[in-house]
Amino acid sequence: MQDVKEILIDYVKNNQEKLYRIAFSYSKNEESALDIVQEAITRALKNIDKLKEEKYVKTWFYKILINECLQYIKKNKRIITCELQEIEDKIEWNDDINIDDIELYKHIQNLNVKLRTVIILRFFEDMKIDEIARITKTNVNTVKSRLYKALKELNKLIKV
Repeated sequence: MQDVKEILIDYVKNNQEKLYRIAFSYSKNEESALDIVQEAITRALKNIDKLKEEKYVKTWFYKILINECLQYIKKNKRIITCELQEIEDKIEWNDDINIDDIELYKHIQNLNVKLRTVIILRFFEDMKIDEIARITKTNVNTVKSRLYKALKELNKLIKV
């Protein structure tokens, strides 16, 4: 049976793209996103003994990653924006991606950090409400209200 450290390492290896995508959604910069993920991995490995149950490796690591993303935003003390062209450069075009997807992505980036986090974790990472609550250190009802508010704001932005 694997120990918790090995489980964490396997999880990170198998989910590199997801982790990078989350960090990029906050930083809007390739190098910064890689630094954020690296810092989250380092912090997780240093604190692996604090993880009480191996079944929570995913949510525990996401909590660390989200905290690193939020620290990045605080450190830079400015609103981080990403131009449409930068997003287009990052996307491999295929039949599944269209301009509406890019517009939706841009609108999500305009949400405040707490709302954006809930949307990203719920719809892009397919997490359950209770997992998001653990990651964001909030209660389930707060997550639900943030999700509702974010969807309402996105709906307004999309209709404009």
